[in-house]
Amino acid sequence: MAKRLADKVITMDNTKQKNIFSRCILTLSPSWLGKKWLLYFGLLLTFNSLTVLAINAVDSPAIAVAANVKFAMDDIAKQFSQDTGLSVRLSYGSSGNFVSQILHGAPFELLLSADELYPNKLVEAGVTQDAGHIYAMGRLALAAPKNSPLKLDKQLLGLASLIESGQLRRFAIANPVHAPYGESAKQVLIKKGLWQAIEPHIILGENASQAAQFAVSGSTQGGIVPLSLVLTPNFERIGQYAAIADELYQPINQRMVLMKTASSTAQQFYTYMLSSSAQQILLQYGFKVPEASSSQSSIISPSNTMEPD
Repeated sequence: MAKRLADKVITMDNTKQKNIFSRCILTLSPSWLGKKWLLYFGLLLTFNSLTVLAINAVDSPAIAVAANVKFAMDDIAKQFSQDTGLSVRLSYGSSGNFVSQILHGAPFELLLSADELYPNKLVEAGVTQDAGHIYAMGRLALAAPKNSPLKLDKQLLGLASLIESGQLRRFAIANPVHAPYGESAKQVLIKKGLWQAIEPHIILGENASQAAQFAVSGSTQGGIVPLSLVLTPNFERIGQYAAIADELYQPINQRMVLMKTASSTAQQFYTYMLSSSAQQILLQYGFKVPEASSSQSSIISPSNTMEPD
């Protein structure tokens, strides 16, 4: 079964992956989602990461991308191909794992991280062309299945109430050891004084995307996930969310760095990430973006981000 699934994933483009995501969300029951849905998409992401390096090796550079940017990056890569006639191969996962792989020789030509810490490790190791650029600022959301007893609000008052009542069983975040959005989620819970009480109930996702799957699959009562992953029509059919107040966590600056071995196509894609076309797509998925490509101190907020209380 695993081999058949891998064969399908190898030949699957990003649009087909989105369609499968949509069909599964629409047709599967919560209990089924809690097991097979997670297994399928876990395998999907895993095989996608493992196989993406083995295909189309010459003209399409391998790009390592933080999982929280997946849906935006799928659209940006498609637009890049339409505008330039060039293509890239995207592999999604946790930023920390990608840095480890690159330092051990993985042939990624560009890393788009979910934070600044991990790209800086590559800079310090001397494998990048320069210090890179911040291409986006991420935000956090409290997410839950539509039938969850968890009441959503930007200050996590509903979560505190659920913990106090003893009704919270499981709660999802990405692994803070190597996933920046997991680290930020832990920071929020600590700041709200909830970490000690909620820690025994935490379910860790390998990356932000897996944490989002856990948060709405029915296997947990909710979780803290990237806002970018819940601003999709597919998510809205099965889940609900509230953007978490920005003052509860440090700004999540997402930096990208280009390797010294990068090809011309990878360099063009790196530049394209700072273009108005790419930045507009990032805004649509709930990110903030820098005002100028050369300096990331000023940030533009998305105008159409939903923030239910």
